[in-house]
Amino acid sequence: MIDANHVPTRVDIFDHGGIVAGLIGQDIQQSLTPSMHMAEAKAQGLAYVYRLIDLAGEAVGSERLAALVQGAIDLRYDGLNVTHPFKQAVMPHLDAIDPVAEAIGAVNTIHIVAGRTQGFNTDAFGFTAGIKRDIGDISGQSVVQLGAGGAGAATAAAALALGVGHVTIFDTDPSRAEALAQRLAARFEGRASAGRDLIRAIADARGLIHATPTGMAGHPGLPIDPDLLTDALWVAEIVYFPLETELLRVARQRGCRTAHGGTMAVFQAVGAFEIFAGVKADADRMVRHFASLTGGDAA
Repeated sequence: MIDANHVPTRVDIFDHGGIVAGLIGQDIQQSLTPSMHMAEAKAQGLAYVYRLIDLAGEAVGSERLAALVQGAIDLRYDGLNVTHPFKQAVMPHLDAIDPVAEAIGAVNTIHIVAGRTQGFNTDAFGFTAGIKRDIGDISGQSVVQLGAGGAGAATAAAALALGVGHVTIFDTDPSRAEALAQRLAARFEGRASAGRDLIRAIADARGLIHATPTGMAGHPGLPIDPDLLTDALWVAEIVYFPLETELLRVARQRGCRTAHGGTMAVFQAVGAFEIFAGVKADADRMVRHFASLTGGDAA
């Protein structure tokens, strides 16, 4: 059985053309994704409800995750977004995977049509937008990435697609870093590897990508020793609540160029909205809405 607290029931008035979507994750109460989706839908005159399915504090195994996906199908959801820590774990429970998501090895968007599920990844698109906006050309550069989970799979793939010379990946689970590096190296001509010596890797790098939950409201702190940050580095963050993480604050103090997680958040939402709604999103309008929610900017 599906706990109704975790997969909210479909609202009857949406049975005739409206859209119901949700976000599955842990510690996601501060997520701005529901607001971004529903504000864009309202601007386009669409009936749209977006729910949080927060599994905070739960030990979620494969059977539980499969049951949540099936519950969304049974309740006639049109789609789900997936965030930490389920972007990779959800993949075996889907009927089909888009080739881009398959290559990345992570899904953040699930489209449900006629009881069948297909996984997509819009994180890479979002991260690319942030790098282009705040950092610029990174082709040929050596980059260190912290984190080899679902978001990290997308950010590393995006960086390699943008032409970086090499990505060195670190994770608290070395086997996960190795698995991601091997998959990316096979796809991008050997330009990825798992790291062993973080101090040396950062000293040799031009960029740092942070793709772990550290810095989120529920996971405060710094992911690395701040003394490793110098003005020779740019720093790209995936966390967006808060928009100004401790990592970004310290990096700016030390003269680094930075890219906050807001642009990735907005543009992954743009992609997911278009999949769920089947219409083009107004990206500029979604950027402005995000800025109104955060008091900052996104693009």
